[in-house]
Amino acid sequence: MAVFTAEVFQNEYLAPGTTDVHAIVTLACTGAGGAGSTAAAGAGASGEAAAEIVMVDTSGSMTGASLAAAKHAATVALDQIVDGTWFAIVGGSHVAQRTFPYPNATMAMVPMEPGAREAAKQAVSLMSASGGTAMSTWLVLAAQLFDTLPDVRQKHAILLTDGKNESEPRERLSRAVESVTGRYQCDARGVGARWQVDELREIATALLGTVGLIATPDEIAADFERILARSMARGVPPADLRVWVPAGGEVLFVRQVSPTVEDLTHRRTPVNPLTGAYPTGAWGDESRDYHVAVRVPTRSVGTEQLAARVQLAVDDVVVASGLVKATWSDDDGLTARINREVAHYTGQAELASAIQDGLAAKAAGDVATATTRLGRAVLLAKETGNAEATTRLRRVVEIDDEDTGTVRLRRDAARLDEMALDTASTKTTRVRR
Repeated sequence: MAVFTAEVFQNEYLAPGTTDVHAIVTLACTGAGGAGSTAAAGAGASGEAAAEIVMVDTSGSMTGASLAAAKHAATVALDQIVDGTWFAIVGGSHVAQRTFPYPNATMAMVPMEPGAREAAKQAVSLMSASGGTAMSTWLVLAAQLFDTLPDVRQKHAILLTDGKNESEPRERLSRAVESVTGRYQCDARGVGARWQVDELREIATALLGTVGLIATPDEIAADFERILARSMARGVPPADLRVWVPAGGEVLFVRQVSPTVEDLTHRRTPVNPLTGAYPTGAWGDESRDYHVAVRVPTRSVGTEQLAARVQLAVDDVVVASGLVKATWSDDDGLTARINREVAHYTGQAELASAIQDGLAAKAAGDVATATTRLGRAVLLAKETGNAEATTRLRRVVEIDDEDTGTVRLRRDAARLDEMALDTASTKTTRVRR
């Protein structure tokens, strides 16, 4: 049985006239079990097995080593899918087709078992490359396949491409992403240097997954293996983060800030007039941090108030809860304290934005903005102790002074290094407690 815990980190003391309250809420899960396990959360969770779809780019640009490596990776992924899990393989070019089960099969998805695994591997071996790239068709077909399993709660996909979404307007991809949001989770991966980070980030962000760079084809299999192992270890079906605020209050934002920065604010659905729910996806044995900011009417000095109640709910049953408090004080020694968890993750969120803004400006030829924003990123990386970000930044800029964020753009920066910095920009370091 899964067990959840919640901890709240904040400075609850507010100066007179202050209205905004910030808190970091740490949610942790243990005993999640494997994907598709019933009653995993000990709160009525139910459902048959889990479902996995592997989407492989089979456009003409994949001809040669990339497709050979992708086919090998798909077979590795099949070995990671546990027996009993429903699965399918999709080949994607300017159109999408079901590679397995075979197009003439009566079932859109089949449960994994030794015979199905070997048949799927044979189908993968016959995949060939041709045509263009229209990822909207891949995403929509995956949703249609998942929809044939209405009783399955945990639905996850991997999408692999090596190129731009060049066979359709960006608006069509965006509409497809919107249409499949909430129907399954998806991790998106790009191999090589020809694909667009912002395209895969749009997919992964909306579908509660991750975006990542695979520098060379020979690294695809190991990455697929990690993704599938993590997916199979999520024994708790999709959960909601619920935030209650008192009458007259409002939620300013809700962000996941660890292990990655993901803004959930616009994903709110109402539970009741004072409570909104934000999707978190499925859970394994893990810990995540969320930054919750609320605004409440100011009160007189000495007043104590509950500013927010943050809960995690699985199948409408609350499994963990934390309280965000507010106390108005005229003691500067109390109100001036900056909670270190809030400060740390505020800096990490700004770091992600600075990197993405700087790289976008660099791509647009705006050297001044790129230098300023990437310099700010260097400073924030040092202040928040994100050594990995600093290492990646050094491959894109020459750092003259880390303490002030004084940098110069590297003329010899490789596109792969810029893409690695971009895709990793939302990864955060945790506060040491």
